[in-house]
Amino acid sequence: MNAPLSDRLASLYPVLGEIGAAERETVLASEAQLARVPAGALLFEEGAPCQGFPMLLSGSVRVARGSPGGRTLELYRVTPGELCVVSTSCLFGHHPLTAHGQSTEATELVLLSPAGFARWAALEPFRSFVFGIFADRLADLMALAEAVAFQRLDQRLAAALLGHGATVHSTHQALADELGTVREIVTRLLKRFEQAGWVALGRERIEVLGAAALRALAAGNEPEA
Repeated sequence: MNAPLSDRLASLYPVLGEIGAAERETVLASEAQLARVPAGALLFEEGAPCQGFPMLLSGSVRVARGSPGGRTLELYRVTPGELCVVSTSCLFGHHPLTAHGQSTEATELVLLSPAGFARWAALEPFRSFVFGIFADRLADLMALAEAVAFQRLDQRLAAALLGHGATVHSTHQALADELGTVREIVTRLLKRFEQAGWVALGRERIEVLGAAALRALAAGNEPEA
């Protein structure tokens, strides 16, 4: 791997600076490959063996679980500087992947081979970094499980619409995938929100008109009329 790419990777994953330049360059030269994929590329499949440890340089990867009926539930997204815990747990546990990963935009990444990952995982700085990310992701997944188990879908949809500014650029299908439901239900709820004056619906865009009402609904409270 050439020096500029190695430097980019180290700037996004500072822990690589703690394992020493010689060790980093040796593994990257022999146990890593650069990949560039377009939006919508399937990077790994549920039930397949893990081919390596991805470290993103740019773009984003959506990690989700599927059901026999074709529905999916988004678990998390991986962006530059973050790790994919599904890939990591597969490499640590030597078992098939428990979810699938798909790029949400043009993505550039370095794929570290299983042998390269095992070599770095034997080093305390890298191992501590990986387990720290595990702890953060576990908290996120526990919050997701709580939301799925105890929150109504309209609450979760209201929460999904917040935090993106006045305009949410998304399709009804993408929101359904994120929430682990079907498009028809999301469309029905969005039309209900529109009738209440909280949103205005357009083509692949949702204008948020009543952020306070959506925030109240997301918190489980009754929005003011």
